[in-house]
Amino acid sequence: MIREIAPGAVHVPGWLTIDEQRHLVQACRAWATGPVPIRHTVLPRGGVMSVRTVCLGWHWQPYKYTRHAHDVNGRQVADFPEWLGDLGRRALEEAYGRPSEAYAPDTALINFYDGQAKMGMHQDKDEKSDAPVVSLSIGDTCLFRFGNTETRGRPYTDVQLASGDLFVFGGPSRFAYHGVPKVYPGTGDPATGLASGRLNLTLRVTGLA
Repeated sequence: MIREIAPGAVHVPGWLTIDEQRHLVQACRAWATGPVPIRHTVLPRGGVMSVRTVCLGWHWQPYKYTRHAHDVNGRQVADFPEWLGDLGRRALEEAYGRPSEAYAPDTALINFYDGQAKMGMHQDKDEKSDAPVVSLSIGDTCLFRFGNTETRGRPYTDVQLASGDLFVFGGPSRFAYHGVPKVYPGTGDPATGLASGRLNLTLRVTGLA
């Protein structure tokens, strides 16, 4: 059942089929090897993110996008594939119930969470576009905390995102704070090809040329 968490923020449980999840897992494994490999991002003050990240189209590092991964190996990241953009447009149409031909994501951030990884409350605001973010979950279920646009604290809504779930946030909720305080190990379906952990793919429009 489609559920609106906040204006413009929509949760669609079980949207991806097992075959689609398996295809994405295989693709993520290939992207993780490079040309810019998956890594733990180092924050400006020296902290290290517990998730591991690989990027497509544009390389994200705190807090900007570049074509080349100067903080990793200096290489240009893998291209953003057209089929992934098609999936994003289909996801947006499912969540919002209206045509989405104009939606043109040009980057994906792919995060891998092991059983101990977390993501603090943050805004996705390094893009120059306010187009919606499409988020896809595969593997272990997580506790996803979706907040407000003003503060990292309350009010927020906790949602469990399971394997195959779609979450879209745009419009009034595009710059809402959100995070992942917990992953539940062993809750994923091995049929996806992911034996453990959680994959999260977020498709975005950078607004960059």
